[in-house]
Amino acid sequence: MRVNPLTIGPIVGATTPTSVRIWGRGKYEKTRIGCKRCLGIARLKKLEDPIYGSGQFFKLNPNFDMTGITVFDHLEPETRYVFQIGWCFSERHYSDIPNNLRLNWTQASSGEVTTASAHPQAPRQFIFGSCRYLLRLFLGSLFDTRGDKTFQTISKLLAKNDSINQFLMLGDQIYADDLNVIGADTRLDEYYKRYRQAFSQPYIRQVMSQIPTYMTLDDHEIEDNWPTQSPPKDYVTKYPAAIHAYLTYQASHSPLFPAHKKRIYGTPDKLWYTFSDGCCDFFITDTRTERHLATKRMISQEQLDALKSWLKNGSNRVKIIATSVLLFPDATQANDDQWSGFPEQRRELFDWIFQNKIRRVVCISGDIHASLSAELVSPEDPDFKIICVVSSPFFWPYPHPAPNAFNLSGTLEQSTIATYVIANPSQPYQSDNFTLVKVDLEHVEVEVFSRKSESLAPEYTTVHSFTSG
Repeated sequence: MRVNPLTIGPIVGATTPTSVRIWGRGKYEKTRIGCKRCLGIARLKKLEDPIYGSGQFFKLNPNFDMTGITVFDHLEPETRYVFQIGWCFSERHYSDIPNNLRLNWTQASSGEVTTASAHPQAPRQFIFGSCRYLLRLFLGSLFDTRGDKTFQTISKLLAKNDSINQFLMLGDQIYADDLNVIGADTRLDEYYKRYRQAFSQPYIRQVMSQIPTYMTLDDHEIEDNWPTQSPPKDYVTKYPAAIHAYLTYQASHSPLFPAHKKRIYGTPDKLWYTFSDGCCDFFITDTRTERHLATKRMISQEQLDALKSWLKNGSNRVKIIATSVLLFPDATQANDDQWSGFPEQRRELFDWIFQNKIRRVVCISGDIHASLSAELVSPEDPDFKIICVVSSPFFWPYPHPAPNAFNLSGTLEQSTIATYVIANPSQPYQSDNFTLVKVDLEHVEVEVFSRKSESLAPEYTTVHSFTSG
């Protein structure tokens, strides 16, 4: 039996010191009674091992656009593995395939992954960014490929630096409304088509096949500024379709879904999740689907309580909060779509960090089509500090924000217990880019890379310290 190459993927997903999830898409072929049964198959080995282990079959589900995830477990921490993955048609259920079945792997897709660190103080590096615009032209028959050059540059960086541990994509992975009301996606098949086109371009496929990739959504996975101008009918038509496609292509390979016996299961009732690697704890927020505009609530009370508990859990690691929209600094022109438009919850979060003396807090975000970093400090406590790093866009073919678009000094917020002041801002970078972040227990180093270049001038590399000194 021949193992066919994936039609989209592979995507290396959630990775722990002992496991990795790998996502792939097979092929849909219609029959008189539905579609042919399509199975995924994958195998893995240590980089230095001469032969692969036995293959794992898994289901490629037509209800999820012929995609599926397999889980490799019992792996070793901080170890490089290579894998092959593909699909085949079969009349048998994946659990009924005999272990001694002879397979031809010559056409299979491939990738590699390094497992996470089990050491809670190990320094980590990750790349992140957001907003890759992909214009659909000529009624969908031609797609823009300029944005894929960003991922070509990321791929070159990964080839030079094998110490990069994660790749985070913080929203607007697709623009389902690229022509706004003209040609905007509303049905599940349209969202699926959008993802297939965005994720099938060669360099983004290459990047996602060689590093653990974590995602969260922003508005354009649904529609621009969701849910600001959404009529009630959108919640029962457009929204379910958009979220089902998001779960299929972005969330299914994340820690959001529990795993058991080499497969994921269940239906999530939330879209935020956490994971850890080395000295870093990550909380990937959902700052889009839980909004309640009438009460100025960015996230649900459940998510806020979970975020507070996670911040205060005493791990002594660096606490990295990933949010698709800007926590701070604020735009010079009021923007109710960002955290500044939800001031009570933002103050509550700042006050929680201040009152509980939580140290080593970093926020990463996207959305604003510029990159920068800054600190939030307080005169009432010289040891209080939150570091914010922003990276956006991967690609945007229209004008970027002006140099004076952000308030990079002065008081941001004032509560009954503390005053919060912007400090140590970097120089904003106002073109297409991504950001490399290097983290240890003392510092955060931020380096911005342009879409087509592997390096920028030194002023776009900034080091922030967790201590006041």
